[in-house]
Amino acid sequence: MPGLVPGIHVFLDAAKTWMAGTSPAMTESVLPAPNARSAMEVAGVPLLADLSGALFWQEQRLLVVSDLHLEKGSSFATRGVLLPPYDTVATLGRLAAVIARHDPRMVVALGDSFHDRDAHERLSVADRDALSAMQARRDWIWISGNHDPALPPDLGGVVASEVAIGPIVFRHEPTGAAGEIAGHLHPKARVATRGRSMERRCFASDGERAVMPAFGAYTGGLSIRDVAFSKIFGAPGFLAHVLGDNRVHAIAASRCY
Repeated sequence: MPGLVPGIHVFLDAAKTWMAGTSPAMTESVLPAPNARSAMEVAGVPLLADLSGALFWQEQRLLVVSDLHLEKGSSFATRGVLLPPYDTVATLGRLAAVIARHDPRMVVALGDSFHDRDAHERLSVADRDALSAMQARRDWIWISGNHDPALPPDLGGVVASEVAIGPIVFRHEPTGAAGEIAGHLHPKARVATRGRSMERRCFASDGERAVMPAFGAYTGGLSIRDVAFSKIFGAPGFLAHVLGDNRVHAIAASRCY
């Protein structure tokens, strides 16, 4: 893979850290239509919450996705629960589309990219080829998650426990630390609109930290009013950037239920 850009600290495990100097500014990339994204800020860093559920750091040309849960369908099948076997194709197709839209220099996958420890072995040749095509000419970091704690090196890219870039730390499980962007909880929000309720995936952020929605096609969600989010944000004084049909809606978490 290409060399990692200076200024990015990749924590390969609890004892080893790769460090370098200061990153140069990056050029702008192609952006989606204005209503297909929502402006967010974490620890003073401006970010774009994409309608797909990805997060884009324009200055760094860095795209972040979380909880792909590839091969969830085949994992369920091994336990006798039959689901349509198309989740990996659908998830990788959506990922390819958002990569084409933003043309990132780097992609960070925030853990649980694979649904179980052996899921990567069940990838089809076509899916492996699609993944390799997305990785071409860009840096790619797999952050290990609780579902995939020991990813093999033959997937391409670098496997790390967390990544620090400037004031931002990317990790799988949120701790509530300032400057943290994490996944794991699969946030969703239920809101009332036009006399009916709507439940959708969302980003949760209070400006100092953020939890990303699950990107995978077969992933469920946890309400942002759950106590797990109270432990991270305290009172529901944060925003839910809700993924609607055609735009991202920034709604106070206190208005969600």
